[in-house]
Amino acid sequence: MLSRRELLVASSGLIATAIVGESLSGRLPAAEGGGTGSLGLVIHSFRVRTAADRGRPAGDRFADPLRFLEHARKLGARGVQVGLGIRDEAAARAIRERAEAASMYLEGIAALPRDEASVDRFTAEIRTARQAGASVVRTVMLSGRRYETFDSAAAFRRFAASSEHSLRLAAPVAARENIQLAVENHKDWRSDELLAILDRAGNDHVGVCLDTGNSVALLEDPMDVIDALAPRSFTTHFKDMGVEEYREGFLLSEVPLGTGILDLPRAVRTLRKARPEIRFNIEMITRAPLRIPCLRQRYWATFPDLPGRHLARALSTVRDHPPATPLPRIGGLTHDQQVHAEDDNVARCLAFARERLGL
Repeated sequence: MLSRRELLVASSGLIATAIVGESLSGRLPAAEGGGTGSLGLVIHSFRVRTAADRGRPAGDRFADPLRFLEHARKLGARGVQVGLGIRDEAAARAIRERAEAASMYLEGIAALPRDEASVDRFTAEIRTARQAGASVVRTVMLSGRRYETFDSAAAFRRFAASSEHSLRLAAPVAARENIQLAVENHKDWRSDELLAILDRAGNDHVGVCLDTGNSVALLEDPMDVIDALAPRSFTTHFKDMGVEEYREGFLLSEVPLGTGILDLPRAVRTLRKARPEIRFNIEMITRAPLRIPCLRQRYWATFPDLPGRHLARALSTVRDHPPATPLPRIGGLTHDQQVHAEDDNVARCLAFARERLGL
């Protein structure tokens, strides 16, 4: 006999199937409807699937660009953001032709060069992206989270210097290949810090991949971040966030669009006003909530001058917005149940974006 939790997860899978079925049968906009649109999917929305693919041949993985394009097309998405790697011109052209045949856009993902020795690798990835038809490539400076990675201001300063060096190496490559290099606000930089880095880079081909929820972890108001970064943004990781208080701070989780703390209609208006051509790439990561331990001393190691009012405002927001339903948790579920939960969350995001946000 199934437990109550298992029944809920199974029901989620049925809901996802129903929503996707409507998309494929024409009751919701589908990719074949003409035009490239602006609603896409980030490969990170399928964390459960991609984690299960480790060890498989590259072409058999869910994150293979051709496979992911097809999956996104079936869901009715109008584009994807996915790693493209290094490919010869014929392989890159095949990806471009598949995307064009489906009237879909393609954005790449690439790691910055850490030193002069890795510039050739980065150049090859950027060239592959251009040949595959991407005009935007997303990147990050820190793969982890600032408050978990560094335990001193000096360590963070060393990272900052190294990151700016990486960006100086990458910027001319992006300009030469006519690619917009979009740096994500990835729980590393507060918005004013990221804008200062871009100003110092001084290259029109370097801008932002605006994640609408990440900066909550750095005690920023998400709408303030959107207002600040929208004019410099080339693309997005579009998401909603749920919060919940716990003893050392608060929990933070991606939640289906429309169920969290963001004013999504305002976010869309702001982004479209600043960048009419911008794309809204849904990043709905189904996982356990992240712990933001903002009441512990270590959290503040890299924020020596941040006024306490930011903490007060963040905690006030958390207390004023308790989750209407429990934040997503998938620990203890089987792999198939996790996939069902992941599918349901992505399908709900796509449906909300189309029906309520006009994307």
